[in-house]
Amino acid sequence: MNGIARSACVGVFFVFGLSPASAQTQQARTFVSSFGNDANDCGRFTPCRTFQRAHDQTLSLGEITVLDPGGYGAVTITKGISIINDGVGEAGALISGGFTGITISAPATEAVSLRGLTVKGIGFGGGNGIVFNSGKSLAIENCAIRNLDGNGVGNGIVFIPNGGTSKLAVSNTVIAENSTAGMIVRPTGSVAVKVALNRVEIYNNAGFGIFLLGNNATGLIDVTAVDSVVANNDDSGFRADSNSAETRVMVSRSAVINNSTGLDPRAPQVTMRVGQTQLTGNGIGWNLMLGATVLSYGDNSIDGNITDGGLAPLINKR
Repeated sequence: MNGIARSACVGVFFVFGLSPASAQTQQARTFVSSFGNDANDCGRFTPCRTFQRAHDQTLSLGEITVLDPGGYGAVTITKGISIINDGVGEAGALISGGFTGITISAPATEAVSLRGLTVKGIGFGGGNGIVFNSGKSLAIENCAIRNLDGNGVGNGIVFIPNGGTSKLAVSNTVIAENSTAGMIVRPTGSVAVKVALNRVEIYNNAGFGIFLLGNNATGLIDVTAVDSVVANNDDSGFRADSNSAETRVMVSRSAVINNSTGLDPRAPQVTMRVGQTQLTGNGIGWNLMLGATVLSYGDNSIDGNITDGGLAPLINKR
């Protein structure tokens, strides 16, 4: 190549704001393998070994594909990408020492998607499973998040956006055996939080199944759980506290069973609606405190709890 052609080629890279090196390394699709090496470029035939290396080699809006079963380490996601395992076997991260398996701190306009992953604590202060700090949305599909523990941590999913609008969608996912809560939703600032749970199973957590806390936020926390099971948690199945953010919970076609309390709203700003749902085996089926509201569509099975009701009658809404 002559000098003129070489200069023109380099000029093309800088017109698009890229150096020759970055153009070669940043890819729309990267790959990880248990046989990979983080010295590789994360291509299909030269995969990386860890999620973090693949993330750093992936363009925003790109995708990381898992090629085979393995532990791929913790990852901090700072852009809108997807991490996908579509049936190659168990793939994810084993967590200890109080660390977090997957941390999302993405721009407010970018979405993150996780599919087919396992995040599991292995003792020694297992930390948190998935923590969402910022981003437009997080979608979790076909995942297992379990056995997280430790002082001040031990949560399966922690959703803590700090302003704007953020959405969480979880489907076909098991969250179990964590030392604090299966899921915590605790936004701060002026926010609009929308959470959709479909075929989610939350079992055997030493604290809450789902804990919603709106004390440090203004705006709206809106949570819907459909075709889901929240069972065998040592504290409440659904607990909601808020002295500022309006908090609305809809539980439909679900089972809330064998928890300390099934439905546990605890503030005037909290409204829970429940339809076609079984509440049984709980210490208290439903409990109202501090002016909270529970609305029943009159088609639930509320029976077999030590105490079916709480401090005030259900309000039938048909």
